[in-house]
Amino acid sequence: MARDENRRITDLGTLKALAHPLRANLYRLLCMERVATASRLAEHVDEAVSLVSYHLRKLADHGLIEEAEPQTADGRERWWQPASDGVTIRDEDFRGEPGKAAAHLAATRLFHDQRADQYRRYLDERPAWGPEWNTASMDTESWMRLTPAELTELKDEFAALLRRFDARGRAAEAAGDTEGREHVALHLYGFPFRA
Repeated sequence: MARDENRRITDLGTLKALAHPLRANLYRLLCMERVATASRLAEHVDEAVSLVSYHLRKLADHGLIEEAEPQTADGRERWWQPASDGVTIRDEDFRGEPGKAAAHLAATRLFHDQRADQYRRYLDERPAWGPEWNTASMDTESWMRLTPAELTELKDEFAALLRRFDARGRAAEAAGDTEGREHVALHLYGFPFRA
């Protein structure tokens, strides 16, 4: 896989391409699967393969995903993979113009809603995960008084910690250690507010 660590999205066209609800879900699924076909992804999102193929091509047009090496001998299958480890979308890249700011806000809300839906699904399915996963899962809030510089430092330290755990998990899986290994989502928000 051609890896860019995280790709920073700075243009409005790419942001809009990713901010489509189905495309955002497909991108997230492809990041989890690492390599997949449209038909495999279509099963996950309960959509027609032709529709999924169309949206995958749109993601590819913006360099978010790319064709992968075939995983089977079936030459009719087109395999896809993320073009980077993930994406970074920063407010600072969409300030200044009302249209850009509105698109960034709409995308951010969509991504938040999808993350919240994912967590709600976990809550609904929690009994099926069993005590070990339920004990390991977390749901926490922290209330701090920080400066923008301190919040930036905290964000950077969390990002480094996440990269370390992701690398460790990927290395273990590559070495064949797959027993008990599941996808894990960690949604973290840090933002100012006034009481």
